[in-house]
Amino acid sequence: MLWASARALADPATFDLTGPTVEAEVTRGAVTLPISQVPNLAAGDRVWLKAELSAGQSVHYLMIAVFLRGSTEPPAASWFSRCDTWTRKCSTEGIRLTVPKEARQLLVFLAPETGGDFGTLEDAVRGRPGVFVRASQDLNQAAAEHMRLQTYLREIGRLGDSDPARLKEVAPLLSRSLAIKLDEKCLEKPSTLQAACLMQGRESLIMADGHSESVTATLTSGPASDLAMQASNAPQLKSGYYGPFIGSILDIARLFDSFHTAKYQYIPALAVPHGRELALTLNAPPSFHDPKSVLVAALPPVENPQLPELRAVDSKEVYCLRKEPLVLAAQGAPLMFASSYAHHVTLRVDGPGGTSIELPATPDAARGGFVIDTSALNQVALGESTRGSLRGRWGFTTYSGPTFNFVDARAQAWKLAPGDEAALVVGRQDTVHLVSASVRCVSDIKLADSDGRQLKVDWKAAKADEVEAKLPLEDASAGEVTLLIRQYGSPQPQRLTVRTYAEAGHLDAFTVHAGDDHGVLRGSRLDEVATLALNGVDFTPKTLTSTEGHDELTLLAGGTPATAALKAGETAKAHVTLKDGRAYDLKVAVQAVRPRAVLIGKTLQPGPSAASIRLSDHEELPQNAQLTFSLHAQTPPTFTRDERIEVATADGSASTLLDLASGSMTLQDAKIAVARLDPSKAFGPSTFGPLRFRMVSHGVAGDWQPLATLVRLPVLKELSCPDGPDAPCRLAGQNLFLLDSVSADARFGARTAVPDGFTGSTLSVPRPTHGELYVKLRDDPGVISVAVLELPGATPGTASPTNGLAPSPDKPVIPEPKAPVAPITAPGPSAQPN
Repeated sequence: MLWASARALADPATFDLTGPTVEAEVTRGAVTLPISQVPNLAAGDRVWLKAELSAGQSVHYLMIAVFLRGSTEPPAASWFSRCDTWTRKCSTEGIRLTVPKEARQLLVFLAPETGGDFGTLEDAVRGRPGVFVRASQDLNQAAAEHMRLQTYLREIGRLGDSDPARLKEVAPLLSRSLAIKLDEKCLEKPSTLQAACLMQGRESLIMADGHSESVTATLTSGPASDLAMQASNAPQLKSGYYGPFIGSILDIARLFDSFHTAKYQYIPALAVPHGRELALTLNAPPSFHDPKSVLVAALPPVENPQLPELRAVDSKEVYCLRKEPLVLAAQGAPLMFASSYAHHVTLRVDGPGGTSIELPATPDAARGGFVIDTSALNQVALGESTRGSLRGRWGFTTYSGPTFNFVDARAQAWKLAPGDEAALVVGRQDTVHLVSASVRCVSDIKLADSDGRQLKVDWKAAKADEVEAKLPLEDASAGEVTLLIRQYGSPQPQRLTVRTYAEAGHLDAFTVHAGDDHGVLRGSRLDEVATLALNGVDFTPKTLTSTEGHDELTLLAGGTPATAALKAGETAKAHVTLKDGRAYDLKVAVQAVRPRAVLIGKTLQPGPSAASIRLSDHEELPQNAQLTFSLHAQTPPTFTRDERIEVATADGSASTLLDLASGSMTLQDAKIAVARLDPSKAFGPSTFGPLRFRMVSHGVAGDWQPLATLVRLPVLKELSCPDGPDAPCRLAGQNLFLLDSVSADARFGARTAVPDGFTGSTLSVPRPTHGELYVKLRDDPGVISVAVLELPGATPGTASPTNGLAPSPDKPVIPEPKAPVAPITAPGPSAQPN
């Protein structure tokens, strides 16, 4: 047993040995159910058990069933029942038990026949009932979680073999139904590798559900909490490494490890129900030498029924009652999908005249809910909307589940959404919106053209009363086409005739600023535009975007610079040429020039953490530093008091404005402006990456220009290295998660990566080989910088040697500058060194 316990602790997921099978049925009143449909027992239940052993079994097994009534009270002698499985009566008839009024658990022992075996086991259980009470509770919990896990693995394995492309769709539904952890990174792998990735970890995939939580409450309150042996104090469980299933197995292993005799050792057996059979699986091979192995299996607990807390995924969702297949999305009750405890489940729908209709409902974890058989509705006329609820049996108990909202298919008027009437243009795929009273029951949409061909239409429900449809008009001719809209349960489609157009799109306006190299053309069907000419400047299409039937086309200027050809305020005619050769004139007013200034110098005032890292790239700006930078006005040639400088991240997620009124911008003279930026105040502690700036004047914004790369610095406090040249060092500091990696080599040939989400205050790093430690920041991992630390063995106040350092493959390692700012000469005759 010591070996078995050690094995269980080292590798808890070892319930892979096939044990014997026990047949079981439970009768309550006049109803008899197979054990797979019984989640709990009740006082007065009649239990039938029979061990299924091979006819040629060389070892005689004694089957003992015992009822328990709590950890502090031994069971009565009459609560023990034996069955000699090698005898004819036991092997054919089994044993029949009646659950006593005060019983709380039922355990089954399978023990090799020895002299005094029954009395020995009876003394063991009566002597320390708490051990077996806890074992029964943990075995029941582990068996329930084992069923969830096996259902998940079985479905993933089936799809991995038959249809791996569906794993990306089905895996999240299995995860939701069975409360199984889903590694979404697995779904980014090729489809043939997803199944193996999704099944990694096995038992650690299991998450807590309502049933597990109720079992946990039982174990931590009442008589069970008085148990002296609490295996949950194991350090493995306290660390949170194992899931609830692993915790249960570790508990059982520790319980039985401390309780064995010279004659017997106890091996837990998971009882997995299938029909009226309990298939026992073991995590250790049984021994037939002293101490002989006794298999311990738990039957459902004697308790009040714990009804599943099933709920609709979206209580406001409205389903089409005629849909095939009709799947009601539900969650919150993993055992409803992993076991047969729920049976005879139906969807009770309100029918006409106050009647109700029962539709068979089947839980399907792979579809994420209950699949409803709607065949009984074929000859039934329902109202426009109705409600229905899931009902059935949970073991012997009547179960009432969540309520769902439904609509029925019916003939209804369809029309194009306002604004889409003239949006259909032949020669391309076009998108329209179809409006009706309800679109829940739409099953298919096809396009019938003038030649009688029916073409597939890609569509989706955009709203409860609107469908978005992409019509394949690439090869269609202008004129009328017909949409065929089919609904579930309706034999004939509804028809909607719409008109398509071949005329060219409309040109609304062309906007261009003086000095710009691009402009924006607005209108419709702009994909047919080939060129635009304005005052001798030719523009060619670059990017087309469409929103609600309106197009915007960005065109780039070529040849003569637009700066020289276009003057602000002038009016001219743009000549627009289409791809088919047609041309149109469009009146254009050239807009005011965009403001522009060039960066001529910048200086930063380091923050408190800058002393611990010497940045190698002078474009990097520490997040807690202050940046002072100067600009030379270009367009217009002088600054005004109304102009502002906008500084923002490259993705636009954070921005700030610098101006004269706030004091963050100061004019040296009419042409030079000096601005001050405090990133920590302007953007907060979680902003990083490239920063850019632009001028804003009278509501007109200039082009973005690069300013600096904002980086956040950890605080490096101490580097300690133990004796021994091969032993690693420990780097102490704060916010070490801001480091991407650390190396003792300037080339970063051998590096130590800092894990994502690292929260520690010390980090194991390589021992410096040349007296310096090199780091890459998470905010700018392409740059190698130097950690400025008092290295072990170095003379205080002396600099670490830097001779012989080679440049990194990303950027060269730059020695620490001797002056804080390098002079920069600004363009123009009035520029001065900063």
